[in-house]
Amino acid sequence: MADMEDIRKAFADELSSSETFAGLQQLKVKYLGKKGVLTSRLRLLSTIPAEERPAYGKLINDLKILIESALEEKEAGLKKTERDRNFALEALDVTLPGKYAVPGRSHPLSRVLKEITDIFVNMGFDVEVGPEVELDYYNFEALNIPRDHPARDMQDTFYITDDVIMRTQTSPVQVRTMEKRKPPLKIISPGKVYRCDADVTHSPMFHQVEGLMVDTDISFSDLKGVLEIFVHRMFSKDTPVRFRPSFFPFTEPSAEIDIGCILCGGSGCRVCKGSGWLEVLGAGMVHPRVFEMAGYDSELYTGFAFGLGVERITMLKYAIDDIRLFYENDTRFLRQF
Repeated sequence: MADMEDIRKAFADELSSSETFAGLQQLKVKYLGKKGVLTSRLRLLSTIPAEERPAYGKLINDLKILIESALEEKEAGLKKTERDRNFALEALDVTLPGKYAVPGRSHPLSRVLKEITDIFVNMGFDVEVGPEVELDYYNFEALNIPRDHPARDMQDTFYITDDVIMRTQTSPVQVRTMEKRKPPLKIISPGKVYRCDADVTHSPMFHQVEGLMVDTDISFSDLKGVLEIFVHRMFSKDTPVRFRPSFFPFTEPSAEIDIGCILCGGSGCRVCKGSGWLEVLGAGMVHPRVFEMAGYDSELYTGFAFGLGVERITMLKYAIDDIRLFYENDTRFLRQF
């Protein structure tokens, strides 16, 4: 009994001075481990007289239970102390106001693209999309742009291989649609396009919306009517519209469409270069060669096509003079819309 009491006192002294989890683990190993103090005492039972063994074994077992309980209690106390210390270091003032989450909003290009799309959808046009990495055939050849045409110049087009490019226009979608659908059809094809060009009015990547209407009796007057409706809904019903003769390989006849300068009201300013007019899109009657490449009977069907740049329309609508502002992610600029 004196031996057990000495062990208990020694353990109590060491436990009171142990203030770390590592120290507690060392005590556990020292007293309860395979080579610990109590384990060694258990091995001595065989050397004790038989009549004294039960009492001595009970003393060892009671002391083991006491040591285990004391170690657990000490460990719980250390955990509470550490938790309280962490709470003190990481305390939060719940009375402080929360951080303001700035609400998101649509990018000006997205807003104008949706507005353009809605105008044409309301006129009965379907929306068609196609690949941005396009075959040379669909981007050029099927649109009556032969191999020696200047539009195929490496300075204008991103070539991946001799026959694969980043599309320079969304017109290939018109060809792909004609290959899978028979007239009559009315479609627009919004999307990203790519050209080797970059300055205050041009970007290597920009957005276009191109349209196509095909039937047996489509005329240039239909084209004028559709585009005038678009301009008046996009800007205002009082916006003047004029058509100027032009040239595009995939339309004949072709025209550039101008609107009265929305900044100076037609009186002449720096933006319209004193002319009172601003160019907004190109259009024309679909060239018979394009119909033939798509498998349409050019003697039976007629149609018109048009194309506009979304960035151009957005710049005019919001009086923006640098296209690069759309892609710089400057929140001071974007917050205005």
